[in-house]
Amino acid sequence: LGIDCIWLLPMYPSPMKDDGYDIMDYYDVNHEYGSLNDFIELINQAHKRNIKVFADLVVNHTSDQHHWFKEAKKGKSSPFHNYYVWTDDPSKYSQARVIFKDTETSNWAWCNDCKRYYWHRFFSHQPDLNYENPAVREEMIRIIDFWFKIGLDGFRVDAVPYLFEKEGTNCENLPETHQYIKEVRKFLAQNYPDRVLLAEVNQWPEDLIPYFGNGDEFHMAFNFPLMPRLFMALKKEHHGPIVDIINNTPSIPNNCQWAIFLRNHDELTLEMCTDEERDYMYQEYAQDPQMKLNMGIRRRLAPLLDNDRRKIELLYTILFCLPGAPVIYYGDEIGMGDNIYQGDRNGVRTPMHWNDNRNAGFSTSNPSKLYAPVITDPEYNYNSINVESQLNSHHSLLKFLKKIIGIRKSSNVFAEGALSFVYPENKKILTFFRELDGKKVLCVFNLASTSQAVELDIRNFNGYIPIEMFGGATFPKIGELPYLLTLSPYGYYVLLLEKN
Repeated sequence: LGIDCIWLLPMYPSPMKDDGYDIMDYYDVNHEYGSLNDFIELINQAHKRNIKVFADLVVNHTSDQHHWFKEAKKGKSSPFHNYYVWTDDPSKYSQARVIFKDTETSNWAWCNDCKRYYWHRFFSHQPDLNYENPAVREEMIRIIDFWFKIGLDGFRVDAVPYLFEKEGTNCENLPETHQYIKEVRKFLAQNYPDRVLLAEVNQWPEDLIPYFGNGDEFHMAFNFPLMPRLFMALKKEHHGPIVDIINNTPSIPNNCQWAIFLRNHDELTLEMCTDEERDYMYQEYAQDPQMKLNMGIRRRLAPLLDNDRRKIELLYTILFCLPGAPVIYYGDEIGMGDNIYQGDRNGVRTPMHWNDNRNAGFSTSNPSKLYAPVITDPEYNYNSINVESQLNSHHSLLKFLKKIIGIRKSSNVFAEGALSFVYPENKKILTFFRELDGKKVLCVFNLASTSQAVELDIRNFNGYIPIEMFGGATFPKIGELPYLLTLSPYGYYVLLLEKN
């Protein structure tokens, strides 16, 4: 594909009630996957191929099977009791929202062993760590040190906004959280200056930006507010949602970067949408109530976009032309389907389709022993949707992704360049320039299901000749008059502007 980094979901020992996000031991690998030595070998092999390896670090909570919590349940006499957040009054922190509304009615759960309530922002089997306790803060830094010592390149840090609690607040984005992140970043600067921390902070732009600090907190953060607007703009056939969210996102420090994405291992979250926007997304993308989960939509990219190759290509091309580092969720590069009848978010976490052999080439075990069934629905059947078949086709989605990754990596203008919108009268067309060190790229996208013409006032680039970056075709020179382009349904142009 040409990717330069692998992000692994949690690979630690776990009872797997939440796909490994319920960690039992931060210092080992789940033995179902292999050994710690196997993991080190994976890192070494990736590095030989110039591929970095990130892992998930779940900082907010542990499994209730972690030995810390087992000891903590013995009561106040246990040295681990204060590793977690306890109370005798479950009305405490009443302003904090319940995140998993579908399964949890409160952020407090009763512990019958020590006759007290413990705090959990997610599932009740995932008690929150107590970051008011210096021992917890030091322990998390020791965990980071352990994995960086064996060669890991970075962490995607899970559920960052919820580390601290304070009465009278919603217990999110508190100053104490930022102070601790600065401590962690200082540890990295002194010991591992070439490693990266990537934040999972599902917040509005004004709350998200502070997690970069002054360039002294997270190196990277996922751009959650942008993601649903890409789908919204496509369905509305109007560039407004994309333009508005980008224009309302403050700039970030020069030594920081966005991670941008279309889909991931969770539901397509609609938390960072207004009630009106959320209702619209449910109406357009989740007609079957089974598709809804918590405050989002549990679907993969291809099913979300009606398995329409034109729409998939369009959204990927927009993504790869925007500032940041694009992240692709496994399977979406071949248009894998999902299974909304699997529990929780497991429908988008089914085995990868490598070929048309048993278990889609994912495993040689009996199919009944797989952690989840492969996709056998007719439209997305693993017999036809798999890596091997797409490697053998010049026009497959996989080959398209390989091509666009190559274009993206051909110039830093996409990752680091300035972005400036063009505002044509035809609002079905999204248009912007990317510029860096004299390099200029014009990006034009048709969000409509019908062919569209657009006139662009780009006379500032009088004399430049657009070169189409996918095929190398030369377009007419830009002049003083409005520049006319016609685009097919869901069509796009990525045009490098040359003087000669």
